[in-house]
Amino acid sequence: MKAFTYERASSPAEAAAAAARTPGARFIAGGTNLLDLMKLEVETPGHLIDVNALKLDTIESTPEGGLKIGALVRNTDLAANPRIRRDYALVSRAVVAGASGQLRNKATTGGNLLQRTRCPYFYDTNQRCNKRNPGSGCAALEGVSRQLAVIGGSKDCIATYPGDMAVAMRALDATVQTVQADGSERSIPLAQFYRAPADAPHLDTVLGHGELITSVTLPKPIGGTHIYRKVRDRASYAFALVSIAAVVQNDGSGRVAVGGVAYAPWRSDAADAQLANGAKAVTGALFAGAKPTEQNRFKLLLAERTLAAVLAEAKE
Repeated sequence: MKAFTYERASSPAEAAAAAARTPGARFIAGGTNLLDLMKLEVETPGHLIDVNALKLDTIESTPEGGLKIGALVRNTDLAANPRIRRDYALVSRAVVAGASGQLRNKATTGGNLLQRTRCPYFYDTNQRCNKRNPGSGCAALEGVSRQLAVIGGSKDCIATYPGDMAVAMRALDATVQTVQADGSERSIPLAQFYRAPADAPHLDTVLGHGELITSVTLPKPIGGTHIYRKVRDRASYAFALVSIAAVVQNDGSGRVAVGGVAYAPWRSDAADAQLANGAKAVTGALFAGAKPTEQNRFKLLLAERTLAAVLAEAKE
């Protein structure tokens, strides 16, 4: 691990300003992903800004009937929150499906959204990777791509977003609140939060330099049956090959987001409109334009069959 300097921020605006004026600065909260990357020298920030004292660790009802989740709420506390379990069970189930109990005790809501890809070429500093080292190339395109994206990739990157919580939040139309370096605040729909790799795959999100996540807001509950199903190589403590976050209403309508297939949780209105017509119709719309490799083409059928199982469970 390379040497770095460190400070503790006392307010969100102070943290954002400090990051903006310090080249190479990064925020740290739980550090469950960042510290691993620093040990491998995949990431080498020159300065860390500790945001753990910012009191962003509460879950509160909003005037509109939704729920505002502080960026520093630990994953364990989020999954166990009575309101989350009752009204947003999809989130609770997705969080519990990820990582280990020890990691969930440290990981935060904001950090979870910002975790980086688990593409093996991103983690191996001897390999070409445009996400780690822009302009160096993408070894995954002609390498081992079984875990990687089948849709939404580019000629420069086919990495996937690895998390579970964001897939559930995408299905629920969550919004991310931030404070920017000049102290102003903004709200970003999660649907617009992650950047397609295009010509800048090193940029995972639309956040500006120094911009800090302060909370995530869920709209008022939509009812229905909430199901999160994750398919992976091991029974636990593994990232998804494919995951399905679904809310199914009694009339068969609903919404579906898919994880493990793209640079972001994958969802489309056209696919949601097909939900009453079954899994094949939904995944046909979701994966229109997909460009899988020979190694990960199986994900298309895996997603269809996983969704079929989810829809069958919803009818029980």
